[in-house]
Amino acid sequence: MEKSGINKAVQLFLAFIFLLLFWAGLSFLLNRPVLPPPWLAIQTFVEMFQSHLLPHLLQSTFRVLVSLFIALFLGSLSGLFIGRWSRVDSFTSPLIYLTYPIPKIALLPVLMGILGIGETSKIFLISLIVYYQILVTTRDAARDINKQIICSMVSLGGSEWDLIKHVFVPSALPKIFTSLRISLGTAMAVLFLTETFATTRGIGFFILDASMRGRYQEVFAGILAMSLLGLVLFIIIDILEKKVCPWQHI
Repeated sequence: MEKSGINKAVQLFLAFIFLLLFWAGLSFLLNRPVLPPPWLAIQTFVEMFQSHLLPHLLQSTFRVLVSLFIALFLGSLSGLFIGRWSRVDSFTSPLIYLTYPIPKIALLPVLMGILGIGETSKIFLISLIVYYQILVTTRDAARDINKQIICSMVSLGGSEWDLIKHVFVPSALPKIFTSLRISLGTAMAVLFLTETFATTRGIGFFILDASMRGRYQEVFAGILAMSLLGLVLFIIIDILEKKVCPWQHI
């Protein structure tokens, strides 16, 4: 396990170096202020982190963590429930098919009008978008469980709670974590968009404000901060999966 962790750290470091070299080459070829070299963006990030970036980063972290927790809790529970009961699935599937493709980010002005311009509307929108991704993945995972396993559990005297605890949850957990990884990227993108509307806190606001002032080194410092947040959350999800689903890493 330790060797595997070291290998992943080395791979991550090499990928980081590759991206820096690619960024530096592209900046050199373009030779325009809109794409500053990576060392200038990193220098700005370090200089501004504690005094300017950190408050925005903490606000963004709060928004995305609360949103992911709400979406994970509601999405996994409803997904298991729908996937377990075929009658419920037959009723809810048309509703999911009709509402899933709706570009929910377009609802942001409406949500702000209903819920206000504070945290509630932003968290609600991020949670709503991520909820659907987790819901569909969890429902499909529950659907795909071998019926013979269920019948065997029932024939051995297993209750409905035993089925949920020992069959449905362990079978769905790996796919739930996979959907959470995918949803994280979506959550970060939606986070940026929500923070460009009616707010003065958050990495999205910091990036937009810097771009409007033509401070492109600050723009990329904000992008680095948002990337760092996504990376840390991604690593946390990996660690949680190893703890919760150890059979996946034998």
